[in-house]
Amino acid sequence: MLRKIVFCWMIGIVTLIGCSLQPYTKNMIYPQEDTYYEENMKRDLLCLMMAYPEYIINIEKKDENVYIIMKSGKKILYDDKRKKSYPEKIDNGDLQDMMEEIYPIDQIDHLMEENFDPGRIRHYDLMKEVYGQTKDDVEKNIINVQTKYQKFPFNKNNQAAKALKEAMDEIEKLIEKNKQIYSFVYPISGTFNYRLILGTYRLSPHSFGTAIDLARDKRDYWKWTTRKEGEKRLLSYPKEIVTIFENNNFIWGGKWGHFDILHFEYRPELILKSKYFGDYHKTTKIWYEGVPNNEGIKKYITKIENALQ
Repeated sequence: MLRKIVFCWMIGIVTLIGCSLQPYTKNMIYPQEDTYYEENMKRDLLCLMMAYPEYIINIEKKDENVYIIMKSGKKILYDDKRKKSYPEKIDNGDLQDMMEEIYPIDQIDHLMEENFDPGRIRHYDLMKEVYGQTKDDVEKNIINVQTKYQKFPFNKNNQAAKALKEAMDEIEKLIEKNKQIYSFVYPISGTFNYRLILGTYRLSPHSFGTAIDLARDKRDYWKWTTRKEGEKRLLSYPKEIVTIFENNNFIWGGKWGHFDILHFEYRPELILKSKYFGDYHKTTKIWYEGVPNNEGIKKYITKIENALQ
């Protein structure tokens, strides 16, 4: 009997030690087990409504499921409430998965952890509703963005092309002050290109005309080089370029563990969440504390609260 007790005790200790040695990642949290889940859901929905004001018209809750309602009438589920591995989130993420990782809006001086990739999870139903359902639809929304040195195609919907034009105008002023910046920007490697992401069945954001790759270096992409060389490239990259793009609602692939340093992608929902709700577990008296106090945002807040009450 004593031997059995000792054996069970030893098994318990080994199990406990083994669990403590497992690496903790945010992706291991099941959202419904998160104390802040409902508050964070409201913040996600608000950021989505602010980011896509012409396209998301309402919020609906039905049978404990929450949806965003698009102007086309399409309903997009916020959270499918399934536990997913990181690759599963990349392949078939819902809106909650897409918004879960907080994009680090501050400057960085090292590569991110390998599976920390805020923005690599994309919701294709949302993208198609905003930027075009098919290649032909997207092409109808493409216009040329003209810069001093080059022009390139980008999607005009949701102010994407306008945001790119404003970013590039600022960068060209930067180049006038510092000629060394030019080689990090030009020649542009690519914008609109309807294609799959290499080695996957997922459309690239370039397929929607919402991403731009600047001048290419062999150390820019995680599949082209080592993390050591990628970090050297990261440290040499002009922070001013990154700041200008982020100020115009673009995220930077240099802030992904699967780094893509030449890549900038128009993702206003992620920039807004970083700006107003950067602390994932921040608690406040009111969940929307810190957002601009204007009539448009007040209407979004009212719609969210009425739907979720």
